[in-house]
Amino acid sequence: MSKALITGGIGFIGYHLSRHLLAEGGEVHALDNCSRGALDADVAQLRVHPRYKLIFSDLRDDGCLSGLDEDYTEIYHLAAIVGVCNVVAKPYAVLRNNVDLLPRILELAKRQSRLRRLIFASTSEVYAGTLQYFDMQIPTPESTPLTLTDLRQPRTSYMLSKIYGEALCHWSGAPFTIVRPHNVYGPRMGEAHVIPELLRRASQTPPGGSIVVFSPEHKRTFCYIDDAVELMFRLARSAAAVNGTFNIGSTCPEISIASLAELVLEVVGKGQAVVRGPEIEGSPSRRCPDMRQAIAATRYAASFPLPEGVRHTYHWYRANVFEEPSRQHRAEPA
Repeated sequence: MSKALITGGIGFIGYHLSRHLLAEGGEVHALDNCSRGALDADVAQLRVHPRYKLIFSDLRDDGCLSGLDEDYTEIYHLAAIVGVCNVVAKPYAVLRNNVDLLPRILELAKRQSRLRRLIFASTSEVYAGTLQYFDMQIPTPESTPLTLTDLRQPRTSYMLSKIYGEALCHWSGAPFTIVRPHNVYGPRMGEAHVIPELLRRASQTPPGGSIVVFSPEHKRTFCYIDDAVELMFRLARSAAAVNGTFNIGSTCPEISIASLAELVLEVVGKGQAVVRGPEIEGSPSRRCPDMRQAIAATRYAASFPLPEGVRHTYHWYRANVFEEPSRQHRAEPA
């Protein structure tokens, strides 16, 4: 039986990955300091499962990993400071914490007696500098040379921390797979991301009103969370993925943020209109992954339709979040 440790285990991807691994018959230990992930009803349901264990620990603390088991078959390292708002507000903390956490996990990985794979969650943000300064291929393959954006830009802190993390994996001696998620979305992802943010503002705007959309002509492809965790699950078990780097996402449809907003308004169904706002500084104009390498290694391609995914996401947020007061944020593409 598989036995997985997931750091950041009650965060967005960690929670859905836990459900997936349990459904596949595995044992899951979810490690989290609960600084962002919520101990909500969803997590409460996981905690009664006989093969699930929630470990309260902070990877920044000395001795944080003492007492953990040493027979994990997979370790998924998802813990990090993420989200555009957090990265812009705390670039120094992003660099310090994201860089400090991984070496501890790599040392834990090398102590394991049954480890098949360490999965390190990098980011699609690593391609931002290449897109900004060069004629980057889109859809973008994993082999694309990486270029840093201006070190004085706060968003550079996140991509730099993840590039450093990828290098650590390559030289660690542990069996690893690096994944670069591209605009994964779905229920329980927080509100500081473009799809839930647009859904929230549409749900709170009166019928016939309008919402302002920033960077309206920027384009993205979106990957529903169920497809993302299936790809991660298969990569962790694929011999072709050992010591490799893989995009996680969908190649199509590529959609502008303005068109995405129109889809959101259609789902919410209140007859509202989109008002085009200015571009957000530092936001990549396009982001679309080449998925051929991941599909070859997993024999799986993301297929969840975007309209259906947006509806699923809206129904969850309407039932669990939108009935409560929420601070106003502007919608920014990730």
